Amino acid sequence: MNQRRENPSSGGKMQGAGLQNGGRKRSGLSGRISAGVLSVLVAAPFAAFMGAPAVESKAAENAKPEKSVTLRICNWEEYIDTGDWDEDETIDLPSGDIIGRNSLVQDFESWYEENYGVKVNVEYSTFGTNEDLYNMLTLGDTFDLVCPSEYMFMKLISEDRLVPLSDHFFDSSDSNNYYIKGVSPYLQNIFETEDINGEPWAKYAAGYMWGITGIVYNPAEVTKEAASTWTILDNPAYKRRVTIKDNVRDCYFAAVGALEHDKLTSESFRNDPDYSQKLEEVMNDTSPEMIAKVQDWLQSMKDNVYSFETDSGKADMITGKVLANYQWSGDAVYTMDQADEDDFQLDFAVPEESTNIYFDGWVMLKSGIGNDAEKQKAAEAFINFVSRPDNAIRNMYYIGYTSFISGGKDPRIFEYLDWNYGADEDETDTAEYDVNYFFANDGDPQDYVLTVPTKQLDRQLSAQYPSTETIQRASIMRYFTPEQNAAANRMWVNVRCYNIHQVPLWGWILTIGGIAAIVWLGIRKFQMARKAK
Repeated sequence: MNQRRENPSSGGKMQGAGLQNGGRKRSGLSGRISAGVLSVLVAAPFAAFMGAPAVESKAAENAKPEKSVTLRICNWEEYIDTGDWDEDETIDLPSGDIIGRNSLVQDFESWYEENYGVKVNVEYSTFGTNEDLYNMLTLGDTFDLVCPSEYMFMKLISEDRLVPLSDHFFDSSDSNNYYIKGVSPYLQNIFETEDINGEPWAKYAAGYMWGITGIVYNPAEVTKEAASTWTILDNPAYKRRVTIKDNVRDCYFAAVGALEHDKLTSESFRNDPDYSQKLEEVMNDTSPEMIAKVQDWLQSMKDNVYSFETDSGKADMITGKVLANYQWSGDAVYTMDQADEDDFQLDFAVPEESTNIYFDGWVMLKSGIGNDAEKQKAAEAFINFVSRPDNAIRNMYYIGYTSFISGGKDPRIFEYLDWNYGADEDETDTAEYDVNYFFANDGDPQDYVLTVPTKQLDRQLSAQYPSTETIQRASIMRYFTPEQNAAANRMWVNVRCYNIHQVPLWGWILTIGGIAAIVWLGIRKFQMARKAK
């Protein structure tokens, strides 16, 4: 039965350079007194009357453990559940109800002390972009555990700035090791096979959230066919009615997809036995020739789009200002949810050329953890705690993005998927939706297939849990080397600011003449000053 949640009110994590905020925020959190606060206000006089201070004093004697550790965590803005849910927000699953009363950080502190007998004090801070985080580290900010996107933790691996995950972290016999017991086998395989400088991601990074990129569009004015290609961005039929992300990596990916449209959609290319490998090679082509082509395409495209945007695309779609917007899947879900509240339908399309599959993952920093075994134990425990299926669900509910956790033998993640998107019993226009690739381990007898409303095939479900066909044409955008990054950034400056190569001759004459005049005046002033002496 579809028991779709009440929709969160704002937010949206952005992935990559120039990406601003970190997640979805549920509505109705301000201007009210929670049931918990109210109960304290009511109970306080009776507690005082009954002599509660004596009880508190006795409890205080035994409350403080002998050991404590401080754990400094830095995560995307609004990228973890802050609790304080209303009772009517309870997620009622067959395996049990889930509700966020406290923040997950608070719950972790209590859980760690209860399980390990050590008090952990979490110093929690946030960042807005991967580049912001890197700059913070460069300027000397110290963290133990951070959660960048894949290209940034690849950069950190290449710079030898990370502490490897311990052998114990991968021990599935430990009942508290929720990550390795519940991580999606599909995603874990990616982390074990993808590498940077011969080092697999899984050695250093544990996945947190993941998603794809695509196009949110108004189906009343844009066809699915037109939205299902990166070429919609420079399609004159939608001039000034389309928006694109204001960051170099996302724009580069879209440009390559559009430029290589014919090749990427050809039968011969798709039927190649090495299709996946060759697709990733094409989408990660940073040769001087391709960078020049991307620059030309982006400069032409920017005359067609309404704007380059960092976080306004969601509102522009909801208000009808634009007809299509390049979005990350979590933001796409939020946008469609908000439109639904206004009885305004928006759909989601995945470009047929390729989609960028992206990941955010937890990594431990040498500058923070160092050789402190107790800190590393607490950091790995935090990863495991947020990977516990009920906590993963809380985060998905709050953020809107998709957790790395499939649950393993715990059925609640799949139940939550059905709770959100499963068809009602009386619905007739339904379809079967296969998500075995995400949930099933080898030899798993369970068939992970949902019965869903047909309309969800092009909407929130397909954004949060892409179809098998979509996954087959997904590609990872890899870490740029310093040389590649410098070339891409020069290109981006030309696109977003000016192109030095396109300055006309008269412009150069005026510029050189102006510089010459300034130099001549400087010399004359210097000569006159010497004569005055």
